[in-house]
Amino acid sequence: QVQLVESGGGLVQPGGSLRLSCAASLSIFRLYTMGWYRQAPGKQRELVARISSTGSTYYADSVKGRFTISRDNAKNTVYLQMNSLKPEDTAVYYCRADRYNGVDYYWGQGTQVTVSS
Repeated sequence: QVQLVESGGGLVQPGGSLRLSCAASLSIFRLYTMGWYRQAPGKQRELVARISSTGSTYYADSVKGRFTISRDNAKNTVYLQMNSLKPEDTAVYYCRADRYNGVDYYWGQGTQVTVSS
């Protein structure tokens, strides 16, 4: 049974930083595109950042220059370094593993990030 387990969320003040981790029990983790999504109350889930199996990255405009996605295939883990956090970054952050353009995918359970003074 595939599991994606996120960690690293919490409460942080505006301007602060957090690093999210997502550990995946995927035997072929290196072949998956890994993404971080978020969902704020009353809003749709949105893509925040994505890293392909070859290391290509994509960022939503709202987080460019502040967030960095990376992966460690030896540890089956993807990270999201979040700097200069803003209150509007408050959301539940989800990890997703994707292959074959969505035909084969898995979600994590989510981790809460709250940015507030």
